Amino acid sequence: MIPREIIKKIRQIEIRTNRLVTESLAGHYHSVFKGQGMNFDEVREYQPGDDVRTIDWNVTARMNHPFIKKFVEERELTVMLLVDLSGSGLFGSGEQSKRELAAEIASILAFSAIKNNDKVGLLLFTDVVEKFIPPRKGRFHVLRVIRDILFFEPQNRQTNLNAALEFLSRVTNQRSIVVVISDFLGQTTPSRTEIEAHLRRSVVTSDGLRLASLTSLRQAKRKHDVVAVQITDPFEMTLPNIGRIILKDAETGHVVEVDTGDPRKRAAFASRQKNAHNELEKLLGSAGIDGIQLRTDQPYISALSRFFETREKRRRR
Repeated sequence: MIPREIIKKIRQIEIRTNRLVTESLAGHYHSVFKGQGMNFDEVREYQPGDDVRTIDWNVTARMNHPFIKKFVEERELTVMLLVDLSGSGLFGSGEQSKRELAAEIASILAFSAIKNNDKVGLLLFTDVVEKFIPPRKGRFHVLRVIRDILFFEPQNRQTNLNAALEFLSRVTNQRSIVVVISDFLGQTTPSRTEIEAHLRRSVVTSDGLRLASLTSLRQAKRKHDVVAVQITDPFEMTLPNIGRIILKDAETGHVVEVDTGDPRKRAAFASRQKNAHNELEKLLGSAGIDGIQLRTDQPYISALSRFFETREKRRRR
């Protein structure tokens, strides 16, 4: 039996995100994410302005009048949500943790998908694949997805996106929309062989996104439509001035004392985080992957709308 407080939390997210989908994003989703082919629908009489390449010459010959073939988009898609459940996702300096925001974003995408009769699957990962839910349709399936993102207890606390993407390639044969929701912090360091191979290609690394993960993202991009959603907290970008504090890494357990009252340290930290943030954008761009950057202290609807509008404009070109 699911506890009442869990049901209440899931229901709150459903109500909030479903309204946003209905009012703002469902049409964008349909326009941006297209099927992979066209299915024959019917034959109808030719009308001025129709593409002559669609003329059905067999029917035209029999009827002694031009007819064309009409096709409809092969609409059904599969959306795979890859959600990072590593220890850093539990952090939140305000009312909402990064994991809670991840659940809301996943909910919006999932409800948009089922409103378009698409399937939704879920892969939860740390430095291993913690749970995999095969793609299905329907509201109750989406509610299960939200519940697991919020309340599933992972066995591990570190991060390895590479392992998640490799698992996805083994279990998913058809082209899908793959949405990776993560803070992109603490990625498992690649092996020396991987580093040397990438250095020969002059690829720049960052603390935010390690080489092994970038390689797997590029490989996934060849097969799927990949979108990276980065979720950060304001205290991960700038240190508050609250004197000496003890910080513990949520993934490794490493403890360090920091003097946040030192303006030089705060400035150095902010500069380093901003550079890593910008470099992640560049790395994703070099791989041809669209990124959405969200913060726990800022409304996300405008960022999602900009993402959809940008992709719509790109499709029209």
